[in-house]
Amino acid sequence: MTDTRPPAVLAAPRRWWLLAALAVAQLMIALDTTVITIALPSAQADLGFADSARQWVVTGYALAFGSLLLLSGRLADRWGRKRVLVTGLVGFAVTSAVGGAASTAAVLVGARIGQGLFAALLAPAALALVSTTFTDPAERGRAFGVFGSVSMIGTTVGLLLGGTLTQTLSWRWTMYINVVIAIPAVVAAVLLAPDSERRTGQSLDLLGAATATLGLFSLVFGTSRAETAGWTAPVTVGALLTAGVLLVVFVVAQTRVEVPLLPLGILTDRGRGSALIALLLSSAGLFTTFLFLPFYLQSTLGYGQVHTGLAFLPVPAALVLSAAVVGPALSRALGARPVVPIGLTAACAGEFLLSRISVRGDYVPDLLPGLVLIGAGVGLVIATATASATARLDDDLAGTAAASVNAAQQIGGSLGVAVLAAVAASAAARVTDPAEGAVHGYGTAFGWAAALFATGAVLTALLTPSKEPA
Repeated sequence: MTDTRPPAVLAAPRRWWLLAALAVAQLMIALDTTVITIALPSAQADLGFADSARQWVVTGYALAFGSLLLLSGRLADRWGRKRVLVTGLVGFAVTSAVGGAASTAAVLVGARIGQGLFAALLAPAALALVSTTFTDPAERGRAFGVFGSVSMIGTTVGLLLGGTLTQTLSWRWTMYINVVIAIPAVVAAVLLAPDSERRTGQSLDLLGAATATLGLFSLVFGTSRAETAGWTAPVTVGALLTAGVLLVVFVVAQTRVEVPLLPLGILTDRGRGSALIALLLSSAGLFTTFLFLPFYLQSTLGYGQVHTGLAFLPVPAALVLSAAVVGPALSRALGARPVVPIGLTAACAGEFLLSRISVRGDYVPDLLPGLVLIGAGVGLVIATATASATARLDDDLAGTAAASVNAAQQIGGSLGVAVLAAVAASAAARVTDPAEGAVHGYGTAFGWAAALFATGAVLTALLTPSKEPA
């Protein structure tokens, strides 16, 4: 029987079992960011699609996911987070099964877009349930540390899982695996997630929904196209200009409606704004690392698919320990304010070490220290910034705040990858030897990622209030 009591008074075992179920749901979303990438060559050979269709298998997911987040967050507040969560889980499983059974590239791309759509429903609802369930400060930091680390772990483990499934079974299992994950998550959500009040009497900000969705779509699309078409290509410039206009209209509209899609107070609050900046910049730096390091490991050092995934494991190991244990301990000892700048500084140091890679690099001395520092640093950011970005809000805004967190991470990752891919390509072109040029490009991208982390450290140190309001 479903428990309808307020989340804050759920018995302790139920709270932590619910967190486990929500973490599994988040893991499924994160896996699909990278699990398909290593399987793409096998899928392309099997289905026989052109290189031009290959990018849409990846960007179709990102476009749907990133552009629908703000609307989905408000829908979770309006229709009930449990209902939206279960709908997202079931829809994600169904579209994953369709993708696994795809016989053409069009079906596979359509399934990936469907996954992104249901991921956009699922992600804000899951994070909002964590926020409204864990209100005790003693538990809140640890809960967000566990939940937030799962996202980055899933992204890393997706590289290993994608290679393993493709090598041992088939590329199709990179899609089918979501059905296996979703079934227990749906059962747990139905049994454990508390029902929240439906607020269907409130009007939905249709202008805000349209301008936010289309604006974010244009932003993600434009930055995705920049990597292949170039920043000055008409399609790139047109998409980015459209995004700018639509997002300006969105901001103006939010000041003139009774129930805005995204109350601007969520963004202008110093503590919350600082946390969102940290999440945006850390995602940009981390996703850049996940993009270029596999190429360096496989093309330059000669690693296989599974070996490449194993090489990334220090990142999630350090991230979990940092997010679930070190972050909460530092917050208790020093207060929350210095934790995020410390984490960003550690990640900056890790990226700086990676920027010094060479064609004849060795894993333990040249890569391992940097990977550990990046994982530990991002773990501190995830645990503390996510908790800060969703704190001190009425229950009817929990989904909206959760959507802003997911949007910051998704857009930060998309922008970071697009911009630094162009930087890496430009740096590589200046070197005559192709192998040396590729490594120089990777190192340059890692150096810029270090600059992003350093910028985040300075901004959060300056912007985070010395004391969080009650």
